[in-house]
Amino acid sequence: MSWQPADDGLCEGSEACPSVEEVIRPKEHDIGAFSVRRLLPSDRRKLVGPFIFFDHFGPVTLGPDENIDVRPHPHIGLATLSWLWEGTILHRDSLGYEQEIQPGEVNWMTAGRGIVHSERTPDRLRGAEKRISGLQIWMALPQEYEEAEPSFQHYGADELPVIQRDRVTITIIAGCAFGETAPVSIYSETLYADIRMDAGGVVTLPADHAERAVYLLEGEVTIEGVEFAPGEMLVLRPGLEACVTAPGGAHFVWLGGAPIAGDRIRFWNFVSSSRDRINRAKEDWREGRFPRVPGDEDEFIPLPEK
Repeated sequence: MSWQPADDGLCEGSEACPSVEEVIRPKEHDIGAFSVRRLLPSDRRKLVGPFIFFDHFGPVTLGPDENIDVRPHPHIGLATLSWLWEGTILHRDSLGYEQEIQPGEVNWMTAGRGIVHSERTPDRLRGAEKRISGLQIWMALPQEYEEAEPSFQHYGADELPVIQRDRVTITIIAGCAFGETAPVSIYSETLYADIRMDAGGVVTLPADHAERAVYLLEGEVTIEGVEFAPGEMLVLRPGLEACVTAPGGAHFVWLGGAPIAGDRIRFWNFVSSSRDRINRAKEDWREGRFPRVPGDEDEFIPLPEK
């Protein structure tokens, strides 16, 4: 049995698969060097736990003259996390951090009251062909942390918990899962794990987080006899376990956590529970009141009109 999404990219759950509440399909967005597939926010689902923005990019091969050049831009009221399977991205921010991120590592940036950063191909890789593949996510901050001091953390691949089971490898990226906790300093209950399954692998996803979703990257999985294809985000029904099988092998991320209290407004790179705060951030960026990024002061992304 195969799940057929509706034309608008979402499906309601059905009795055929009671543990899946809905399916989100991505929308393509061109960001210059390549396109990304955006799952959150969607037309009918704004967040899953604290996850308010979820982009999947690659795998793509960039030519010698093609590079990632996301110019300096601001954020407020959120935290960002980059997770790569291929490639290298150089992060610089207005706190003075300069850090490459490699596959399996975590760059965790808390914007809080305001930060500016850029993401670029390192100079040492320019002029050569290169591959890039990964996820870029934002997490909304609880209201009491929306104006927190900005910060940046980096964690190597060897610092993240890895769980080995029969035909299943689980890496805890952030938060807690399967009794293990990642070292990332989160601000609310969070679930974020990378799960790889060899052919014939089986994993049961417990219901110990209020909101959960599976984003399938490679391979097909079966849940309660229903097959799901890569590129789909499966929002799981609260309170129900989900038994995932992968007859031919699969790779997915499991995400979620506690719901964020209160509504969130998102404009461009700004997230806040207050429209006045969004408007103040817009004016601050337009008037050049955000700090600059050391080593990347010459360019910036202008405030969009809408």
